Amino acid sequence: MTHTTTKTAHIVSHTHWDREWYLPYEKHHVRLVQLVDALLAKLDGDSAFRSFYLDGQTIILEDYLQVRPENKEKLEKYIRDGRILIGPWYILQDAFLTSGEANVRNMQIGHQDAEKYGEPSKIGYFPDTFGLVGQTPQLMLQSGITNAFFGRGVKPTGFNNTVSDAGYESSFSELIWEGPDGSKILGILFANWYSNGNEVPVEEGAAREFWDRKLADAEKYASTGELLFMNGCDHQPLQLDLPEAIRTAEKLYPEVKFVHSNFPDYLQALDQQLSSGQRELSTVTGELRSQRTDGWGTLVNTASARVYLKQMNQLGQTLLEKVAEPLASIARLSGQDYPHHLFTYAWKTLMQNHPHDSICGCSVDEVHREMVTRFDKSRHVAESIIDDSAKFIADQVETSGFSAYGEDAVPFIVMNTTGWKRTGTVTIELDAERLYLREGYPLDETARRMLAVDLSGRILVDHTGEELASTVEDLGLNFGYDLPDDQFRQPYMCRKVRLTFEARNVPALGLCTYAWVQSTTESAQGSSLIEGERSLENASLKVVVAEDGLFTLLDKHSGTTYRELGIYENTGDVGNEYMYKQPEGEQALTTKGQPAVIKVIEDSPFRAAIEIRIDWEIPASADDTLEAEQRALVYYPERKAQRSVNTVVLKLRTVVSLEREGKGVHIESTINNQAKDHRIRMLFPTDLSTDVHRVDSMFEVATRDNNPAPEWANPSNTQHQQSFVDVSNGNVGLTVANQGLNEYEVLRDGRNTIAVTLLRSVGELGDWGWFPTPEAQCLGEYTAQLELIPHSGEGSEQRAFTEAYQFQTPWTVCQTGLHSGKLNSGYTPLVWEGDNMAFSSMKMNGASGDLFLRWYNMSAQQTELQLKVNSPQEYLFKSNILEQPNPALQGATSSVHHLEVGPSEIVTVGAKLSF
Repeated sequence: MTHTTTKTAHIVSHTHWDREWYLPYEKHHVRLVQLVDALLAKLDGDSAFRSFYLDGQTIILEDYLQVRPENKEKLEKYIRDGRILIGPWYILQDAFLTSGEANVRNMQIGHQDAEKYGEPSKIGYFPDTFGLVGQTPQLMLQSGITNAFFGRGVKPTGFNNTVSDAGYESSFSELIWEGPDGSKILGILFANWYSNGNEVPVEEGAAREFWDRKLADAEKYASTGELLFMNGCDHQPLQLDLPEAIRTAEKLYPEVKFVHSNFPDYLQALDQQLSSGQRELSTVTGELRSQRTDGWGTLVNTASARVYLKQMNQLGQTLLEKVAEPLASIARLSGQDYPHHLFTYAWKTLMQNHPHDSICGCSVDEVHREMVTRFDKSRHVAESIIDDSAKFIADQVETSGFSAYGEDAVPFIVMNTTGWKRTGTVTIELDAERLYLREGYPLDETARRMLAVDLSGRILVDHTGEELASTVEDLGLNFGYDLPDDQFRQPYMCRKVRLTFEARNVPALGLCTYAWVQSTTESAQGSSLIEGERSLENASLKVVVAEDGLFTLLDKHSGTTYRELGIYENTGDVGNEYMYKQPEGEQALTTKGQPAVIKVIEDSPFRAAIEIRIDWEIPASADDTLEAEQRALVYYPERKAQRSVNTVVLKLRTVVSLEREGKGVHIESTINNQAKDHRIRMLFPTDLSTDVHRVDSMFEVATRDNNPAPEWANPSNTQHQQSFVDVSNGNVGLTVANQGLNEYEVLRDGRNTIAVTLLRSVGELGDWGWFPTPEAQCLGEYTAQLELIPHSGEGSEQRAFTEAYQFQTPWTVCQTGLHSGKLNSGYTPLVWEGDNMAFSSMKMNGASGDLFLRWYNMSAQQTELQLKVNSPQEYLFKSNILEQPNPALQGATSSVHHLEVGPSEIVTVGAKLSF
């Protein structure tokens, strides 16, 4: 029992609304409309039913009003009256599988939508999030939120245990949560889940049995007499007789004050009790990933369920936040309107795929089919913004100098939308010549003219006239069309070529100009990167491929050699979409020693590539025991199923490539999967001695232990990643970057091998019933992209992480014409420097019209950000993730501004522009 004299039972009515899960979206949608109809009717007729919490996500309002637009005024009235509490999020997202900027947009749009109805609830709501990122406290404080309510990640110990253990346990359900930057918020753990006050009985006998148990359960973990009871659960219908149930409880327990409460009232009462100092709360720090458990219930393997969804999400997020927003901002600085409305639509559409049951890939097949359509819709909008912005920018660029090569010169621009200077291989498709159908030639004549275009005698030059090595592929006759703003569509035929070359030192958030021109000189030639039949080498790295397709990587700067890289590992999986379970006693299969067909497929002066093909015979599926255990709802760790004796051929194609100025080795892995109930990983032994590793997370490069806690019983210790994972011994290290491969493990094999999951095939949803998911077996062809980045020496880790971040973002290219312009090759809107700083975002604010830039400190040490904005501005100011205005920074009108940045701090700088 607690040590307070008064007990108050705060009963909070709510529903946790998974928009899609074990039913497709529209079937849950129908039930949502029924629930909100019942809620409005109850609020109309019973003042004793005081309030309802609408699950922290404003999308519920959109979903409801899509069907019931006539109820908007009534809904708005109860929100403004404080009887329906909404926000602060647009949607309840998964934490580890969505980007930092996606989470910021989620909070921004949630606030914007909530403010149309009333005040957003300042509640950090994470009821069923599958673990929480370490930067959550800082993100909450920057949103004006001082708390977090959550159901997973921390193990409560009860008040007799007054000292937390290693930062992952709490003495009470109330705790202090501290982020890596030192931000602290009040954490409320749903120690008895977010349904501990569900379906409260009205009848006295049942009520006494209910409350005897529920009060004891709550008091076991509570630090004060303010006890929280959550009256609702997943898709829970409204409890219409709750006022009567509360009156019964008051009669049975006169010593307890029962209140139909809400989160703000509960927090106010709790704060008053905590201020008395009767109990000292535990402090938990950093990420909350259920580290102090047996490891069977973390749901971490949702990171590898339906990997194709994660890859589509990585692309969608990257195109919006790392390409479209910066390009649209640069275009705005040059005079084009910023398409706020399109960004909001694209982000909302993308974020509808971000709830845990959606992006985690742990729903029925119909749900994930609809997700693919949403990903496509959001991407199409992003691509349209990118195309429009790039064309506008290209039209402002000075290219008239290329006319010296003749009027048939074909200029184009290359744009780098990452936050760092960049060198790399770029490919662009150019129209060497066009003939519009409006010219009136017969189609066969139009085609003949285009096929007769002479492509010989052309070279690639930059804006200084320097000739660059390139490869040209004639793509022949092609059809295309323009969609002018003031005319009907304009179709044309063209002669198209694909040009590939190395773009050097393109400035951060900047551009460089090039042209394909006529010349009397021979095309530039460079030396090959191929050394022998199975070796790639540049100034920094050397790759040697063995007969079985494994390869060694030499870091020339340190002399460190990494051996037996690129091993494929295959095991059975008798788990489900939530969790991986290897069959008992099974030994993993690997491609070590397997015969491989190896050949060089690219040999240019700027890039070379080796292809490795393996036909690998593996078990076709699990045996028949698995389906029997699934139907019987056997808890997955207790399953006895094994792999089938029947086999199928797994076709593997690996392309290992190296660029002339590359700091990493690119790996493209294509798997033709015809097997079921299994997992495929690629292994990278590091042979480095260390007990910890670093991993990219939300606005943080987190440090994690290689070995789990003593109570961890699961043989698997897989974990989440965003852009990369890194193993380093303090002198040298290996960073493995990925695109949309969110699951990895640092193996306890004596070599600190980094294992990255490429594909996981399972046949059921899991959780509370049997829901077959045949499409989660992921049959067919899948391609994955990785980059290995060795590093050594001072500052090398930051450079490796920068390379890993740039690996996420595609180059932007745009053909243009010969014209004068106000932007020159090498243009960039801003210049910045900062040790251990990572650039995150560049965008415009819809309300203020201000430009906002965001960085975060990847280290635990204070650093300095130096910033110069090359655009007319009134002043700079430091803001927060809600992009709220603040007074000008001291010295902000100077050409270069210096800003002190704390350890792990997320920094948002606003620029009040002058147009």
